[in-house]
Amino acid sequence: IARQYWAPYSLHNRPFDPNLIDTVYKNELLQNLFMQKKVVVLEFSQYLERYLWPNFIVEEASNSYVMSVIIMLNAKFRERIPVWRCISERSDQFPVFFRRILHLVLNTEQVTLLERSEIITFLINCFNSVASFFSPAALSFISYKCAEVAGSGFGEKGGDENSFTYNVIQREDLFQANPKLRKIWNKFETVAASKSDDEKELLTFERTFMWNLLQIFKQILADVDDESNEVGIDGIHFLERCLQLFIDLEALLTTRRFFNAILHASNILVNCTLSSLITAEVGSLFCQLVTMLKFYSRFEIDDVTGEPLTHSQMSEMHYNHVIKLQKAAFKYFRESMSDFYLLNVTAVDTRKALVKQFSSMSESELYKFAEYLHLVPPQEFDLDVSSNYEKNYLIEMITSRCERRINQLQQLNEQPLYPTEKVIWDENLVPYDQYNGEGVLALNKLNIQFLTFHDYLLRNFNLFQMESTYEIRQDIEDAIFRLKPWAHESNPNETVWGGWARMALPLVEFQIVEVGKPLIGEKSPAVVKADLTISLPKRADIRAEWEGLRKHDVCFLICCRSKASVGTKYNITKPFKEQIDVTLVRGCEIEGMLDSEGKVIEEYAAYEKKTVLEGLTRKFRVWLDENQYRLDTEGQQEDAIDNIYYSFNLLIRRDPKTNNFKAVLATIRQLLNTEFVVPDWLHDLILGYGEPNAAHYKSMNTAVPTVDFCDTFLSYKHLISSFPNTKVTGTTITDENLVPPFRLTFKELEPQHDIEPSFGIRRLLWNHM
Repeated sequence: IARQYWAPYSLHNRPFDPNLIDTVYKNELLQNLFMQKKVVVLEFSQYLERYLWPNFIVEEASNSYVMSVIIMLNAKFRERIPVWRCISERSDQFPVFFRRILHLVLNTEQVTLLERSEIITFLINCFNSVASFFSPAALSFISYKCAEVAGSGFGEKGGDENSFTYNVIQREDLFQANPKLRKIWNKFETVAASKSDDEKELLTFERTFMWNLLQIFKQILADVDDESNEVGIDGIHFLERCLQLFIDLEALLTTRRFFNAILHASNILVNCTLSSLITAEVGSLFCQLVTMLKFYSRFEIDDVTGEPLTHSQMSEMHYNHVIKLQKAAFKYFRESMSDFYLLNVTAVDTRKALVKQFSSMSESELYKFAEYLHLVPPQEFDLDVSSNYEKNYLIEMITSRCERRINQLQQLNEQPLYPTEKVIWDENLVPYDQYNGEGVLALNKLNIQFLTFHDYLLRNFNLFQMESTYEIRQDIEDAIFRLKPWAHESNPNETVWGGWARMALPLVEFQIVEVGKPLIGEKSPAVVKADLTISLPKRADIRAEWEGLRKHDVCFLICCRSKASVGTKYNITKPFKEQIDVTLVRGCEIEGMLDSEGKVIEEYAAYEKKTVLEGLTRKFRVWLDENQYRLDTEGQQEDAIDNIYYSFNLLIRRDPKTNNFKAVLATIRQLLNTEFVVPDWLHDLILGYGEPNAAHYKSMNTAVPTVDFCDTFLSYKHLISSFPNTKVTGTTITDENLVPPFRLTFKELEPQHDIEPSFGIRRLLWNHM
């Protein structure tokens, strides 16, 4: 087909046929569920550049035509091919094309969920292109349309009259908190008033698009939870794609300003939290994406100014919400809830306390609280509006607004640095090499724009942690495959090792020897130490490597329980988890090797004083992760220590050259805990805002024209060679005085008051000291 219609090497191509596009779309793309092999073949034949886009006319294009363009563009994004080059050749068609896409994604009758997922993927790519180095050509005609869609549609009449009034009330709350928003809104209204009726209708559609998309998301989520509706896996994939889009909008300051208010007004996080999908096995990725969306929706930043909020400012906002809730209790239930509104905030702001307090109340009583907090439409317009909300929904809505939120920095400090078995083999977080870019990953994205420095460091922390986990998984799987674990014939709690590995040894004994008390203000133990015993191999080179484990080297403790009988051969090309069961993985850090008296052998002790150990048995003292130890024992039974830490049967070490992940993660976490101050001229540049050349020394108002270089230059000849294409003028004429040290004055940095502009090469004046 390509050879006949659009191939560049064909001398005589057939005329354009729109029916051909419909046939290709239905038979090759849609029928094969957008199989990547079929899409790549069409993209490689220049289907988009030679046939689709040059002949695109929005008034004549069918839905299949528009979807074909979207599929081809998504393929280019997936393969990291320049996308906007061919679109820019007919950039005047992109606004109407983009508008057609917005209508399609809201079309619940003619467009399937699979097709709408592809449209959402294209929207994600568009918004990511706005904040990307890889698409400078897109900024002229892409960013404008994206800004319109994610702009201030808050308070527009996108639904019924109650919903509209409800949005207006919440919009007024925003205006009172941020008066600057009122000026922006009034400007939008002034521009809209000057438009014609058709332009007003178009503007209203674009400004209410996100609100309508959120309502569709809630409807499909309800259909997925309803067992009588056969939505299938396509509905779940659509929800995951929408969550990815919402996260990207929240993580970008230019789109977050208004979208965050729309997100909270829709109560979409309440719907996700109460859905049955979030607890189902098929909804594991959905749960992770909801957690990310909740994190960014509550991010510690002022949405209008972009300034990071301190812990005290976040606490003040939280106290205001709880005090308003107590005022509602005093207004409506003065007699029955005196114990609630007379207590201090810290006594009633936990999720457990709030759920317990509101569980005994009726739906009408709960609705009064939600209405007072401006979470639901007022009853004065419709007395039956409260019947639209279930009791659990109202409780979750009030609780999520007023519950005490964990400080982000505190949450990071209480997080373990070592990966566990749940993270290592979670393909949603750490994909295998077979990942082709089609699915959604619950990972942060590194664009060129970030919300705050905390956001910048936190994204790097999470991504580096996942990258390290991927390498750790490879090392663990390689070592265990080489060891060939088999099930014991008589003892199910014992594993037989049929092979050997250079980087792994079976554990002989493991014993926790010290658990320190937590420091003041902390939950985890101050230190957790353990002794582990291994039997060294007989080969001298391998034995030397194990004895060469140094202080701060990271190892991993594994509990491997194989169900395969003795003699089973493993296939390394098949998935690891289907063949071998690894129930526990915990990291540890070497403190040192122990001598016969149980004391740590000093690593840098004199050679004559070092203890000479006999035999092949060696004992090491290790530090365990204090946060992980707390998580393993918190809320567990008394035998939790035995079930976890005394069930390890394998020790794995890693190559010291690539085993520095813990030190890097600890350094990033330490930076997050440091109140560092970044200069104003560098602040916006790092976060991706402002002009890139603003950090150049020529653009700085505080640049010093005269610099004392001391002994930097060895001679006058060295000075001249250091500044090529520059005219150097000295304050002395005799060559005898042209000796270091030198003081240089850059004429271009001197104040230019009352000086006529001159043109020529850059001049540099030096002064001899």
